Amino acid sequence: MKIIATPKVIPVHIISGFLGAGKTTLLKHVLSQKPDGEVWAVLMNEFGQIGVDQALLPQDQGYAVKELLGGCLCCSSQMPMQIALSRLLSENKPDRLFIEPTGLGHPAQLLEQLTEPHWQSHLNMRALVTVVDASRLHDREWSTQNLYADQLKAAQIVALSHVDQMTDADQQALDLLKQEYQPYQQLWLDAPQGQVALAQIDLAYTASTRKMQPLLQRIQQQPELAQQVIKQLPYHYVETRADYSVAGWKLPKGWHFHFMDLLDLLCEQQDWLRIKGIFATDEGWKSFNFNPAQFNYQSVEEGIDNRIEIIYPTTEARDWLAFENALMQCRIVEAE
Repeated sequence: MKIIATPKVIPVHIISGFLGAGKTTLLKHVLSQKPDGEVWAVLMNEFGQIGVDQALLPQDQGYAVKELLGGCLCCSSQMPMQIALSRLLSENKPDRLFIEPTGLGHPAQLLEQLTEPHWQSHLNMRALVTVVDASRLHDREWSTQNLYADQLKAAQIVALSHVDQMTDADQQALDLLKQEYQPYQQLWLDAPQGQVALAQIDLAYTASTRKMQPLLQRIQQQPELAQQVIKQLPYHYVETRADYSVAGWKLPKGWHFHFMDLLDLLCEQQDWLRIKGIFATDEGWKSFNFNPAQFNYQSVEEGIDNRIEIIYPTTEARDWLAFENALMQCRIVEAE
């Protein structure tokens, strides 16, 4: 796709967050800090067909706001987002750009799109911000959703809204959450009523190294697949951030596993920092949440797929093929 040239590299901020977290409130406060003489642009995405958030933003001179409706610019076809962004840049020539994806979106996928080579001479990606409603952290049903976790993992900065409404249970949940996400080395900010200074979030984007491939068993059988990068299930990935790495597998929802065999396998693992997973088993859908002090598992609602992540120090060498082979041995394969 042809990208219309712009005279400078534009700082770009992604402001993500789950439904109702306070993204637009925070964005409004940041926009109020625009220097005189600059033009700032906002690209908003709403899942429905009627845009509401655009009407809540400043309409004064010096702001350019564009909406993409009906779907998610993170995970739907890239073309509408590419066209809208290209037009916004060429027509308004902004000095700074803010992108607010829908609360049902996956910001990591959007970030992946915007860091592709053809955008690098136009966009200067800044630290990805995820807004979290701190007054709802006590609600485990809310805070353990896969989408919620995906948004939090993508964040380089976590902005905590509604901190003035936090209970003791919320504070305890926050302490545990910070401990759980310590390997991601995020910056946590209080943002009461969405109040953060632009300088607090205007930090350089720090890329993590993520390699997504077919299952290691397939790579072993067909070495030419080792260089193949895929996103379709099933797949394996390894993501590295500074002193920590995460190895993960996403497997089709239709695959089922022997619960006891799976539990034995996870309990046998050594030298890890965190193990989290959700699987369809012969005893129903089960989630696993292991830390070195406690092994927790429980029955959960039906998931969107089978998945597992293991966080470990980068200093530790791992035989992930052996683990994957053992994991596949736990799978229930119906006789044809």
